[in-house]
Amino acid sequence: MATEQNTSREEDSGFLINIFYEIFTSPLNLCLVGIISLLVYKILKSRQSLTAVNEHVEPELPKMKKRDFTLEELKEYDGTGPEGRVLVAVNGKVFDVTKGKRFYGPGGPYAAFGGRDASRGLATFSVTGGKEEYDDLSDLNTVEMESVREWEMQFTERYEYVGKLLKPGQKPTSYSDDEEEEASQQETSEKSKDE
Repeated sequence: MATEQNTSREEDSGFLINIFYEIFTSPLNLCLVGIISLLVYKILKSRQSLTAVNEHVEPELPKMKKRDFTLEELKEYDGTGPEGRVLVAVNGKVFDVTKGKRFYGPGGPYAAFGGRDASRGLATFSVTGGKEEYDDLSDLNTVEMESVREWEMQFTERYEYVGKLLKPGQKPTSYSDDEEEEASQQETSEKSKDE
């Protein structure tokens, strides 16, 4: 039995020696080993830089109390304010999209939506600032309105709902702490039903 183990070890070491011999005696194999080593180095280096980027995460802001917004009030939340909060309105609902600040905040690809009603832009696949006055979306066709509703559902699933976008002359809703908690529980139960 000891002889079998010794023979097995000799075969294993002979096999490894043959592999190294094949690699280091052929110029082509040496080039391939060099290329593979370079690629592995670049992959590891890029992972380190990604980790460094991920470590620079914005501090999480406290949950915003539920309230309604006029267009003017909403403009204050474009990510340039003191706390850097970003709000976006979709189909009359206002969402806190601060955790997606790299998209909706200053310099992001959808920065035009930050602090604004993004409904028309989302419906028409246009990244523009939208209208300066309240947009009732009445001129959108059926397909565009369906698109707005789909975006609204995506925002509801992904971001925190913080209130309504007020029409001109509309009075804000008075939210109490109990209503906020009840609405939050209702949203959670609706999500669990959908899953």
